[in-house]
Amino acid sequence: MRKVIVTAANEAQRAAWLGGELPEVERVRPGLWSIPVPIPINPLRYVLVYALEVPDGVVIIDAGWNTEEAYDALVAGLATAGYEITDVRAVLVTHIHPDHYGLAGRVREVSGAWIGLHPADARNLHDRYDESAIESLVRRERALLVRCGVPDLTAQELAGASVMLRQFVTMATPDRLIEDGDRLDLPGWDLRAIWTPGHSPGHLCFVEQERRLLFSGDHVLARITPMVAVHPQSAANPLADYLDALRAVGKLDVEEVLPAHEYRFLELTKRADYVIGHHEERLAEVRRVVAEGDGSTCWDIATRLTWSRSWEEIPAHMRRAANNETLAHLVWLEQRDMVTRVPGEPDLWHAPSA
Repeated sequence: MRKVIVTAANEAQRAAWLGGELPEVERVRPGLWSIPVPIPINPLRYVLVYALEVPDGVVIIDAGWNTEEAYDALVAGLATAGYEITDVRAVLVTHIHPDHYGLAGRVREVSGAWIGLHPADARNLHDRYDESAIESLVRRERALLVRCGVPDLTAQELAGASVMLRQFVTMATPDRLIEDGDRLDLPGWDLRAIWTPGHSPGHLCFVEQERRLLFSGDHVLARITPMVAVHPQSAANPLADYLDALRAVGKLDVEEVLPAHEYRFLELTKRADYVIGHHEERLAEVRRVVAEGDGSTCWDIATRLTWSRSWEEIPAHMRRAANNETLAHLVWLEQRDMVTRVPGEPDLWHAPSA
């Protein structure tokens, strides 16, 4: 598929991303700031935290990982905008992945801010981040991988690959649950929540109608596509949810998209259409691979798909993501009778009989 390049809203921010650098703290619009917060051991390098000025302080969208480096960067960024961390009144979390949710609890402890989250992600907090529940989640992940055809020793290794990320999160129950369509009571802002499940069950975007801005979290980014995968905490058909939400978001009348990674960009509809087309091509490729090796496991299918590098070059923990993304595409096709599954350990995938 021909690569579609959207126009960067700030060329310096784009150049920083492409150059492997941290962009500057930026005053995007009057009363609106972009603060890059570094992410450890991650190719995304940073999350863009947005600070919205309100009469008695600021409201931030996302928070970053819970590391000293990230916390210091957030404090310094707020200082550039003329605020202290104690001036934060609310943390609107787009979703519960560590680079968005990790620092939210610490910010609340220091400032008294309230934390807002969609109910579907709030329901997953305990199993994902509470020490008492992690072993159960790892067992469920291992069972899923075994059904996908991952060899036993590899499945055991991959199932626990994300446990170490818990250290980057301060467990914090949200103070408010934000539903689809809710208008946030933020003086000076016309901010409405849009439920955009797929990357996580409770992913939220926020649209500012008067200023024609979309705070898109990880739902739609300028260059890369977010991971949409089947896993123990996902919805039954996350890719269907994601594509439905992307089509809806793509129809919004906005001038500029403010994502959580990379850089701000224009032409939302163009980008949304491209990502939808990308998944349509991937679905067609998965169908071809299933037909070529009738009776294959999800793991086998994943190894035969086109990735950004050869399968041998993909690190072990990323192979789990590749497998679970492949499963999301298989489930989408299964729901439309384009492939069939024979349940077992492992499940086997077939082209539909004539």
